[in-house]
Amino acid sequence: MNFFRTMLLLAALTALFMSIGFAIGGAPGMTVAFMIAAGMNLFAYWNSDKMVLAQQDAREVDEAQAPELYGIVRQLATSAGLPMPRVYIIDSEQPNAFATGRNPENAAVAASSGLLNMMSKEEVAGVLGHELAHVKNRDTLTMTIAATIAGAISMLANFGMLFGGSRRDGEGPGMVGTLLAVLVAPIAAALIQMMLSRSREYAADHDGAQICGHPLWLASALQKIERAAQEIPNEQAEANPASAPLYIINPLSGQGMDNLFSTHPNTANRVAALKELASEMGNTQLPRGRRMDIPPFEGHEEPGEPGPWDQGQGRGPWERGPGDGRPSGRGPWG
Repeated sequence: MNFFRTMLLLAALTALFMSIGFAIGGAPGMTVAFMIAAGMNLFAYWNSDKMVLAQQDAREVDEAQAPELYGIVRQLATSAGLPMPRVYIIDSEQPNAFATGRNPENAAVAASSGLLNMMSKEEVAGVLGHELAHVKNRDTLTMTIAATIAGAISMLANFGMLFGGSRRDGEGPGMVGTLLAVLVAPIAAALIQMMLSRSREYAADHDGAQICGHPLWLASALQKIERAAQEIPNEQAEANPASAPLYIINPLSGQGMDNLFSTHPNTANRVAALKELASEMGNTQLPRGRRMDIPPFEGHEEPGEPGPWDQGQGRGPWERGPGDGRPSGRGPWG
């Protein structure tokens, strides 16, 4: 199903790309656009994750630089039966996160500095469980390729606005057709992303809550992220709007964006579904208030005082008790 969905996505976005090529250059323009799209699809499969991470100004961290964050991801990946993904931090005050990569063996998860500063450890675990569910369900390939090609469609549409529709040989749709193509194609690309995004977000909420073991941790985080996203802009996402569907909550909401074309389901509905899942699992534990210890974004200074995961004692309710070799409660966290 994921393979079919990916192929359908690529076909639809390629057709949009070709339509703009036709609007700009007629049949020759469409042929050139097809060749470019074919090369872009191949390039996106292998490199779109690197492009997205670079666009979002994400920096990779290791266990020495961000021990608590790295520890959360490692434990969640173990619970999900996944290889350890690469871990990134985005320099953004808006709390948010996303996952990318063409498969679980080449996956990466990225959390913003705002997420790590504003959320409790439990809420961060809920968010990253959601992102690893995307990795496990192989949503990340579809999401990342969609973001790459949709961004290219927008750029080509802008090019068409400047240079399209001026042919005198009668080939192509002319100025009016060009204007329609360059205006409609980016909207159509956004709609395709929206259709794919809504269902996968619900599935990732459900599966991520099970990976984490505490649905209400994710529910609490979603509510906080939505409120913050309406007030705090995400400059990286604003500069690359096609990347918005990658995030757990729409990062463009901070600029008052019309939600007509939102790629994310209603947060209240997602929270309601998580509360129902918590009741079914018999686990209604709410997150506690302790925030994480994270390193400053600039440079590679030594991290501050170690958190409770780095101590031989005083561990939180998520981890195994020292020396007992068994979980202390439900899920990998307790």
